[in-house]
Amino acid sequence: MTDAIALIGSRAVQFVHEVGAVATFSGHILACLLRRPARIRRYLDEVFGLGVLSLIIICISGIAVGAVLGLQGYNTLERFGATDSLGTVVGLSLIRELGPVLTALLTTGRAGSATTAEIGTMSATEQLDGLRMMSIDPVHYVVAPKALAMVTVMPLLSALFIVCGIAGGYLVGVYWGIDPGSYLTGLETSVDFREDVLGSFIKAVVFGILVGLISTYRGFTATPTSEGVSIATTTTVVEASVCILVFDYFITALWGV
Repeated sequence: MTDAIALIGSRAVQFVHEVGAVATFSGHILACLLRRPARIRRYLDEVFGLGVLSLIIICISGIAVGAVLGLQGYNTLERFGATDSLGTVVGLSLIRELGPVLTALLTTGRAGSATTAEIGTMSATEQLDGLRMMSIDPVHYVVAPKALAMVTVMPLLSALFIVCGIAGGYLVGVYWGIDPGSYLTGLETSVDFREDVLGSFIKAVVFGILVGLISTYRGFTATPTSEGVSIATTTTVVEASVCILVFDYFITALWGV
């Protein structure tokens, strides 16, 4: 019993210490974003690496998810004679939930893990120490542009995913005989800017902050060995995915109120 209580206490202290370290790291990143010189070139390079190189997987996944939603929605609505509402079902499902959540999960697996691996490898090969030797803050030069780029590209990728998903649902719905005008009209009349579009944007921004912070923190604090980098990369995917799903619930609950 004593050992169990000691273990619980140790884990609690470790958790509080980890939260404090992440908060300190977040403050360091924020301070670096406000410090001169502005790393514009580094930021643009990261936007290209994290955003542009993710376009293919986002577009293909969006079309596939939209097509599945269109097929499942059509089969379900057909039982009630409400197939004209397919545009509403597909649009609201993608905008409110599936768009930002699946985009964040895909970006975590593709860009978040790559960010952690890159920073962890720079730490293992002493490149970060080399920057410190030249009086260059590695958080300012390496970490901050990556975190800011992740926050920037996440809403854009989410919007692209939603558009591709709506297009996929449209193709499937029209193929099964739904009037194109009914699909688009149902989508237009059911989507509200504040409740749906703005809520989706806020989710995407929050997910971008989470993925950017977790991926850079895990890479920056990774053990400077090949095994440590591997563990940090895996930890990033797991922690970011869980945080995305948990925060999605709280944002939905609070925004709905």
